Amino acid sequence: MTDPAEPTAQVRYEIPAPHVARIVMARPEAHNAQGLQMTYELNAAFDRAAHDDAIKAIILAGEGRNFSAGHDLGGDGSRTWRDFETVGTWAGFDAKGAEARYGREMEIYLEMCERWRNLPKPTIAQVQGKCIAGGLMLAWVCDLIIASDDASFKDPVIDFGICGVEFFNHPWELGVRKAKEFLFTADEISAQDAASHGMVNHVAPRDELTAVTLALAEKIATKPAFALKATKQAVNHVQDVQGRRNAQMHAFSLHHLLHAHNELIYGMPMDPNGLPEAVRDKVLARVARAKQAAKTSD
Repeated sequence: MTDPAEPTAQVRYEIPAPHVARIVMARPEAHNAQGLQMTYELNAAFDRAAHDDAIKAIILAGEGRNFSAGHDLGGDGSRTWRDFETVGTWAGFDAKGAEARYGREMEIYLEMCERWRNLPKPTIAQVQGKCIAGGLMLAWVCDLIIASDDASFKDPVIDFGICGVEFFNHPWELGVRKAKEFLFTADEISAQDAASHGMVNHVAPRDELTAVTLALAEKIATKPAFALKATKQAVNHVQDVQGRRNAQMHAFSLHHLLHAHNELIYGMPMDPNGLPEAVRDKVLARVARAKQAAKTSD
C-alpha cells in the first residue's frame, strides 16, 4: 500500500526487452509537465540504467496523449530543493534576487539536461502528441528521436519574453535558419517537418510508435557495449568542439537577463501576456503570495 504521506511516483522504470531500459514519465493528467519531483526521479532512473551493466540502450517515453508539456508552471506545491538530493554544486537556491532563479535553473534544467545528454549509453526519445518548451529539452538530450505521425514540437517562450528554453540546442537540432524561424514565430512544427531538418530520426504511426522504438533499441542493444559508449562520446565531442557548450552558456545568460528584465517590468520572471489565461491566473496568484510572504518575513 502506498503511504498517503509520500508523493505518487512520477516516473516508471521498465525492462521491456533484454538489455533495454524504458524510463516513462507518468504524469498523463499533467501532460508529463516537469517539476522538481519528476526531474530528480528522471535523474535517478537514468543513473539506474547507466549503472546497470546489463543495459545497453535506454528509451525515454511519456505516458498518455502527450510526451511533455514542458516545465510545470503550476509550481512544486510545498516541496522545495530541500526535499531532494541535489546533483550540481552551484546552489544559492535560497539567495535573494536573480541568484536563486539562476541556481535553480542551473541545477534542474541546464546542468541536469547536460548530465543526461552525456550519459554514456545510447538513449532514444519516444515522442507522441505535444512536445512543448521544456519537453523539447527532454527529447533533445536523447541521442535519437522517434516520433509518432501526430507529434508536434514547439518552443513558445518568446511569447513569455524569453529567448528560448534553457538547454538551447535549437541550431544543432534544426539548422540555423529553421531554428530562427522556429524561435521567432513560436510556431509548431510537425514530426515530418522535424524529420526533414534532421531533428527526428523516424516517424511512425501512433499505434506503432512503441513497437518501432523498442525494435530500434533492441537492434542497438545487440552491439558491443563499450563500442556504443565510445561512439556516443565521439559524436558528442564533435558537437562540443564546434562550440555547442559555449553557445549554450551564452544563451543561458541571455535567458536569465530576460528573466530579470521581466521581473523589473511585470514583477514576475516572464511576460504574463503570453501565458494561457488559466495558467496566467495561477502564476500571478503564486507570485502575489510569494511577494506577500517576503513582505511578512521582512
